[in-house]
Amino acid sequence: MTRPQESAMSLPDQGATIWLTGLPSAGKTTIAYALAERLRADGHRVEVLDGDEIREFLSAGLGFSRADRDTNVRRIGFVAGLLAANGVKALVPVIAPYADSRAAVRERHQKAGTPYLEVHVATPVEVCSVRDVKGLYAQQAAGELTGLTGVDDPYETPADPDLRIAAHEQGVHESAAALLALLSERGLA
Repeated sequence: MTRPQESAMSLPDQGATIWLTGLPSAGKTTIAYALAERLRADGHRVEVLDGDEIREFLSAGLGFSRADRDTNVRRIGFVAGLLAANGVKALVPVIAPYADSRAAVRERHQKAGTPYLEVHVATPVEVCSVRDVKGLYAQQAAGELTGLTGVDDPYETPADPDLRIAAHEQGVHESAAALLALLSERGLA
């Protein structure tokens, strides 16, 4: 007996990479986990590739030079692409300060036919430095840290992201809802 032909992937099985870029303490990870919760409740397979965890386990030994940051972003992009190609929504809250690194990840996804969305969590540095979730801005101000993205190391703001979220002007759930609306609009949720 032959099996009927498999139908196209249903929405919960359609993978995608959703890259949330922005300054340290912009709200990327918080928004990613709020979105993950909503997507899982709707039956989607979701993984959050947290930048801090990736640095510890996948990119241990890399520093914060431009070359090391580029390597880190490309590694994360590779893993996210694998997950997305296998039906997982890969939420990637990673600073990714350089436009060319982000473009390389997008291009790799496009060549593979894997959906990729870039979301700029556009919280101004003045707000991020007050939030200072990890104490990085305080360390930089005290001279204990150099190379802080957006302060004494560049952050190249995305020119044309798929979505720009002003996380300092709305709550986490509103931000996650805006991102969920984009996914729905693109046929991914």
